[in-house]
Amino acid sequence: MTEINLDNLDDFIRGTAILGTGGGGDPYIGSLMLKQELEHCGSIQLIDPEDAPDDMLAVSLACMGAPTVFVEKIPNTKTAIDGMRRSEKEIGRKFNAIIPLEAGGLNATLPLAVAARLGLPVVDGDGMGRAFPEFQMTTFNFSGVRCAPFVMTDDFGNTVLIDTDEAARAEAYGRPVCVKMGGIAQIASYAMTGEEIRRCTVPRTVTLALEIGRTVREARIKGEQNTAEALIDYFETSNPPRFARSLFDGKVEDVVRELSDGWTRGQVTLSNLDGSTMEIPFQNEFSRAILDGRTVTITPDLIMILDRETGEAITTETLRYGQRVRVLGVAAVPIMRTPEALEIIGPRAFGLDEDFSPVESIAWNGE
Repeated sequence: MTEINLDNLDDFIRGTAILGTGGGGDPYIGSLMLKQELEHCGSIQLIDPEDAPDDMLAVSLACMGAPTVFVEKIPNTKTAIDGMRRSEKEIGRKFNAIIPLEAGGLNATLPLAVAARLGLPVVDGDGMGRAFPEFQMTTFNFSGVRCAPFVMTDDFGNTVLIDTDEAARAEAYGRPVCVKMGGIAQIASYAMTGEEIRRCTVPRTVTLALEIGRTVREARIKGEQNTAEALIDYFETSNPPRFARSLFDGKVEDVVRELSDGWTRGQVTLSNLDGSTMEIPFQNEFSRAILDGRTVTITPDLIMILDRETGEAITTETLRYGQRVRVLGVAAVPIMRTPEALEIIGPRAFGLDEDFSPVESIAWNGE
């Protein structure tokens, strides 16, 4: 049985930062939170979604807010547990497992920290296979899992309960509350049975993060190839194989970033020596990569900006002028490309005037 422990924690955190596709908050904060809990409990047991028993009841835990805020207002395990307990009160039943809402950033680590504190197992999967900025952008939603009770908690002991069966309404009502809570709220939602877990989850994404982090670390140790190429090889030979391509090799030329309506919004512009430029807009996460005016990757496919030398993820709040970077485009898992999914997580859901095209059909090596 796979587990997360102190020996593989750094690999896991590195992988979640990369799967965060620019969002999810500072991975260092997530690392400290989880390390503190693992020092007490030793390890966290993972359950494959296919092995989830019918009598399982799992809760999805996450943070809502802008990653920029997370640097100063750090999420905490106690507040997340408060929301979980309120959800149990509404449902009338105790949870016996935790499931992450997303595979990237702090929202991949917070559920594990709670599980470690409470001695509960974690489902090895999530509802996104990456990170997305809005609550309804999840397989749980378009696969029919009820989002209510939607419980929001803050560091001052305040709780807001939103009772709606529409995840988009939970997002619309919850986002202003999140702003009033100081730009960050912790969420308990999407209570799921074993049958729903087996049917609705993007499987084995905790293990995926662990393997991604290990791949980067081993590539650095061996020094045989750069870390970006090692990741491309990993994705294209993983189970199942996923298309991956290097999109750009250059430096950060400009960053425009602001905190707006509970999100970190903006755009980064990259340049390289041959005169090419790449523009990448973001709403917490990177949504489109435009090379010399041509889209080469677009949501829900993954856009990753990595430090050119180390392979570590660079998040939207840590982008700085002059950073040397590599940009990768990676195909999303099939369930995130269905017509039902694209209505919720496709380009037009982000206000982009463009239809989805798979990265394998539009990407090319522009270096």
